[in-house]
Amino acid sequence: MCGIFGCTSFREGVSKIIYDSLKKLEYRGYDSVGLATTHNGFIFVKKDQGKIEEVEKRLEISKLPGRCGIGHTRWATHGAPSKENAHPLTDCEGKIAVVHNGIIENYLELRDKLASAGHKLRSRTDSEVIAHLVEEFLSRGLTMEEAVRHATLLLRGSYAFALISASREDTIICVRMESPLVIGISRDFVCCSSDIPALPPEVENVVVMNDGELAILTPRAVTIEDLESGRQLPLRPLSKENVSALADKGGFTHYMIKEIYEQPQVALNVMSAPRPFILKLANELVKSDRVYLIGCGTSYHACIFGSYLLRFMADVDAHPVVASEFHDSCTKVTRGTAILAISQSGETADVLQVLRALRDKDVKLLALTNVLGSSITRLASLYVGLYAGPEIGVAATKTFIAQLLMLTRISIEVARIKEINRDLASSAEKLLKSSAKLIEKTLSVNESRAKDIAIDIALKNSAFFLARGINIVTALEGALKLKEISYIHAEGYPAGESKHGPIALVEEGYPCIFICPRDDTYNKMIGNIMEMKARGAFAISCIEEGDKDVGEISDRVFILPEIEFKPLAPALHVIPLQLLAYYTALVRGCDPDKPRNLAKSVTVT
Repeated sequence: MCGIFGCTSFREGVSKIIYDSLKKLEYRGYDSVGLATTHNGFIFVKKDQGKIEEVEKRLEISKLPGRCGIGHTRWATHGAPSKENAHPLTDCEGKIAVVHNGIIENYLELRDKLASAGHKLRSRTDSEVIAHLVEEFLSRGLTMEEAVRHATLLLRGSYAFALISASREDTIICVRMESPLVIGISRDFVCCSSDIPALPPEVENVVVMNDGELAILTPRAVTIEDLESGRQLPLRPLSKENVSALADKGGFTHYMIKEIYEQPQVALNVMSAPRPFILKLANELVKSDRVYLIGCGTSYHACIFGSYLLRFMADVDAHPVVASEFHDSCTKVTRGTAILAISQSGETADVLQVLRALRDKDVKLLALTNVLGSSITRLASLYVGLYAGPEIGVAATKTFIAQLLMLTRISIEVARIKEINRDLASSAEKLLKSSAKLIEKTLSVNESRAKDIAIDIALKNSAFFLARGINIVTALEGALKLKEISYIHAEGYPAGESKHGPIALVEEGYPCIFICPRDDTYNKMIGNIMEMKARGAFAISCIEEGDKDVGEISDRVFILPEIEFKPLAPALHVIPLQLLAYYTALVRGCDPDKPRNLAKSVTVT
């Protein structure tokens, strides 16, 4: 996830407006920043690796000349953080500049075609192909608008971009497809932004672009067209009063709830992630005799999920290990061993310690991380990004969903390389393709339920989360979320083990959360619910649509879409538990973004 901003004005000094707005977008990415403006028939570009204020001190990017420009703050997805890969990116002659947020799935194919046509691409990003495609169509005699339209129709993926040209000094052309983009209108300028909070205070009206729309911005007018047909569309501006109501954290009270609601977009991002990198990692797993998945906290829960899926779908000898216990757990590391390290930040000290200890051994070091350029990407021989964008809230939410979905994609590729379980792989892929809509539905159905159940449990001191099979992952993660932000002691447990000690704690009103998809464990889970209810438990169950049996024996329920590929149930069933933890924290007066004693990245062992 990156932040883009563009502005075209009647007055000079537009770079200062862009700079101020990029500072408000820095939460979307902060490994590099850049600006480009048009002036006297030229495009002026300044950009570099580093945070916005650091780059401003070095380059004075807020002082570029001109009345029209674009800016970008980057969260690396393709190409490591560097000046070369920073946006804006230009065409061969430096007459077109573009800033982009999102993922171009087919960029390698487009890059090869452009190179064959004589284009010189200078970065390792997917975004640069946009500028060169527009340049290519301009060379064929098309207008700027038509060149952008033709170029965009060649792109596959999710994206929002803004483009300027040296030949059109007062014009910004922008396009939206599955990545956010809004237009701000004031008396003196028109601007576009990835997010409403970055809009300058002078903005009086806002137009929220829809997918498949192209906008042409000048200081005098805003025109929106259908991307495919070119048909002009009506503007539907929001008033200034509505803008003010939406402007804080994108309309959300905390980053945590904002990031929970970004999970449908994360699912789209993961599905748009370039296949070649995933395929390379899958090939390394296929060639391995044994795979250890290592992580900490939420990432360790993803390791449990990934190990289960690799064994179930692809017959891989995969084992989850808590990173801090790796060297003391008698793990057998041989020449055929692969380590798949999972870390949201890429800086988790216990994970890095394992990788450093094995760096000089004949072991494959692989990684999944959300931060390109982090320490883990330099220690691993091969890594795949998670494409979740920056996660500000300390409690991991959207990065966990990204981990589960990316591990599913990897497992599908491994199964196909080994030519086994083709039906399972196809079923998993079908579900992945609909995952964004399923997550969206899960959120809309369960938010009000989470608010009500939060009131029920807010005064309790303890809770159990119980599940079987792969959904033990869901129980562990749900318990972790509740304890880390509401400070209620919560334990995730295999439901079958609850009779061996934990049931002694259950008394009248004791909250027990059950994860009950209609899979092979379903009937046993009903038995576990009845056991706890007989001791007075307050039963809260995550059930699938139409499940009357568990619904009737539960005190409260969350309702999930019914899915065919049951091993992916954790990606849906964990979402109401995220909501429950968030709203319980609010009822108890806790700050969900800043839980006590915790840090986003644990950099000590």
